[in-house]
Amino acid sequence: MTARNVEGPRGALSYRLKRMREHGLKQPISGQDRSRAAPDAVVDAGWGRLIFAQTFDGAQPVINALREEESGKRDIAVYIRDPHVAMAAAPQEVFLDPSHTYRLDLSTYRASRRRPKGFFVRRLCSEADARAVNIIYAGRGMVPVEPDFFWRQRDSRSQTFLVAEDNATGEVLGAVTGIDHGRAFADPERGSSLWCLAVDARAPHAGIGEALVRRLAELFLARGCGFMDLSVLHDNSSAIALYEKLGFRRAPYFTLKRKNTINEKLFIAPVPEQGLNPYARIIVDEARRRGIGVEVLDAEGGFFKLTHGGRCVVCRESLSELTHAVAMSRCDDKSVTRRLMLEAGVPTPEQMSLPANTTDLSEAEAFLEKHGSVVVKPARGEQGRGVSVGIETPEDLRAAFQDARALGGAVLIEQCVSGEDLRVLVINDAVVAAALRKPPEIRGDGAKTARQLIEALSRRRAAATGGESKVPLDSETERNLARAGYSLDDIPKAGDIIQVRRTANLHTGGSLHDVTDGLHPAIARSALAAARAIEIPVVGVDFIVTAPDQPGHVFIEANERPGLANHEPQPTAERFIDLLFPLSASRKT
Repeated sequence: MTARNVEGPRGALSYRLKRMREHGLKQPISGQDRSRAAPDAVVDAGWGRLIFAQTFDGAQPVINALREEESGKRDIAVYIRDPHVAMAAAPQEVFLDPSHTYRLDLSTYRASRRRPKGFFVRRLCSEADARAVNIIYAGRGMVPVEPDFFWRQRDSRSQTFLVAEDNATGEVLGAVTGIDHGRAFADPERGSSLWCLAVDARAPHAGIGEALVRRLAELFLARGCGFMDLSVLHDNSSAIALYEKLGFRRAPYFTLKRKNTINEKLFIAPVPEQGLNPYARIIVDEARRRGIGVEVLDAEGGFFKLTHGGRCVVCRESLSELTHAVAMSRCDDKSVTRRLMLEAGVPTPEQMSLPANTTDLSEAEAFLEKHGSVVVKPARGEQGRGVSVGIETPEDLRAAFQDARALGGAVLIEQCVSGEDLRVLVINDAVVAAALRKPPEIRGDGAKTARQLIEALSRRRAAATGGESKVPLDSETERNLARAGYSLDDIPKAGDIIQVRRTANLHTGGSLHDVTDGLHPAIARSALAAARAIEIPVVGVDFIVTAPDQPGHVFIEANERPGLANHEPQPTAERFIDLLFPLSASRKT
């Protein structure tokens, strides 16, 4: 499916000026004119309602409309001109959203000559699209929308839903919603607004957000709209920079919301966390929501202490005092872990071990010849450091051995099993989340070098993970580029997809794709068996699987400090706090 072109800016501008003349306007109205707009205008956006305050007769009716908000929804009253008056009407119920309103004057908008590369923008047109958009919303902490809502609105004249689709894979990479104010409530200003711009944090392409904003602006311009407004959190510097680059300017309008659990972070002042990383912060935030005391002990190391009802637990991210030293040592030494898995009946690939000081790799070369492809990794280590996957030649074997033993200790040579990399999170003897881990890859554009493409990918991954993920420019990355026929300073051909790492660890640029709901029972059983064999309450169990919904799998390793934030929107932090403080649980686990 290809994107259809909208009417060009010149024709749209002429149409807009004609409509303005029909209304007797010389420029967009700057004041409030209720007489020509539908009164008490409310638009259901799926995640909540948009309450257009300029169509209401005073503040109290706006407050009354906000009081009709449904459970689990987020209503927004927009175009509040006198926020002090509105706040005074119900100070205990509503708050002033800490967002700026930005406006794009469509009469001065100029379309970009650059076309999207690797993706295209189209209308949302199926339930599968709706499900994909909800996954993106969940990853961004946004309120999901019932897929049926999108379908019911497919012929709407007032709402427009656009998505960005990957040319190669067909995946939905981003979404945006637009409201045509003229069609929604006969707005005399012929305004429009942009809502719910969201881009998948794992998207491999740059410029997706800009393309969605531009396409929506050009669509409204073609309809004769005078401007397009949006609301953006005051501290979202990257989004504000994009909007200002496109010509948006601050507008003197404010937004009102109800005080509810969804909006809690916006009206309760955050407690300074002194630089906690996302893996510690997600746990601390959940603890505070339950009234559990938090003391940050070492922000850089991710250490904090939780106190509730006379009980005190010290944690380092998801590693707590409940994980004993023996369980940690079992995870730390991969050869020990493997023996435990064999005893527990968990499928495990063939493996051999070499001391770090050995100079004779003949046995390892014979192992390579037997299996054709091997994985080389340090017996102890984490976050993918020193791991080389898909070694197929004696030369690469020797180089990989040097990389692994540089971290100290024995080196493991393991049968390389083809399949997908799966992380299963087990908390308190229950599978809480499962996610496919995808290795990082770049896509050539015929202009940038491999180094530039990797650096751009690293910037996107770092932005999406709070600085936790980026692709190292090391010998393993160079080896994978060489497999594809490139060096770091070569320019890959346009359209070439190059996997720059074979491992899918988040810290080396990998990305996660939630598959919890479709996890095969056989894999879940093995994950639970692994956790029980190690005797550990919280663990990330890694498998190579045929597919997450198929039974075929082999165990790779276990991580005693899995990143809970990587598995949102699954309730990982909730289940972790349930484990530490069972009496604080507000619902059944």
